[in-house]
Amino acid sequence: MAVQNRDLPRFAIVSHKPYLKRALLAAAVLWLVLAAAWVWLFWRGQHTDAGRLRTELGAARGQLAEARDDIETLKQRLANAERAEFISRSANNQVQDSLAEKEEQIAGLKADLDFYERLVGAGGRRHGLSVHNAEFEATAAGAWRYTVTLTQNINRGGITSGLMRFSIEGVQAGKLKRLDWGALVNSPGSTGQKFAFRYFQQLEGTILLPAGFTPQRVKVSVNGSAGAREQAFDWNPVKPPAALPVQ
Repeated sequence: MAVQNRDLPRFAIVSHKPYLKRALLAAAVLWLVLAAAWVWLFWRGQHTDAGRLRTELGAARGQLAEARDDIETLKQRLANAERAEFISRSANNQVQDSLAEKEEQIAGLKADLDFYERLVGAGGRRHGLSVHNAEFEATAAGAWRYTVTLTQNINRGGITSGLMRFSIEGVQAGKLKRLDWGALVNSPGSTGQKFAFRYFQQLEGTILLPAGFTPQRVKVSVNGSAGAREQAFDWNPVKPPAALPVQ
């Protein structure tokens, strides 16, 4: 007769390993410690980097401000230097203009002194008929107005009369050329311009120079009752007076 297994208690066979539980618990605790340490290190690193970056940013801002100040200082120095150079250049130009004006004035005074010395015979010199100067001023259409000043010593007394003429030497088309009095006044038969004076006289007139002719020297000849004389002058045209501004 078989025995029926009714309501018999059931049992489970479980292997008992306490060291495994401790190992797992220790591993879990270690993982938590490592995780906490990593989180703390990351947080500290973030705060450290942020602080360092803020410090570097502040330093960079300071350097930028200093650089901007330096640029403004250099700009101001450059402006001051340019202003000083402009003032110096202007002053130098004014000095040069003043010197040129004074030199021209001195040359004019020397010419006047020589003129009066010729007239009065200063220093015991007794000049006869002489050509003091020959000046030329450009006019319209290639014409030139000339002024030739003749003098004689006042101690000679009496009226000196005669003829004055001049020729002009220069270059045209690369060759030397001489224009005689007749060609200059467009009157081939002219023998000269008359003069008559006691102390001095200025002879004036107009001549024409051909196109492409570059004058270089003037030879003035005078023939009169006091004798004959020929003098040469470098071509040095006078500047025409400045035009007055239109009102």
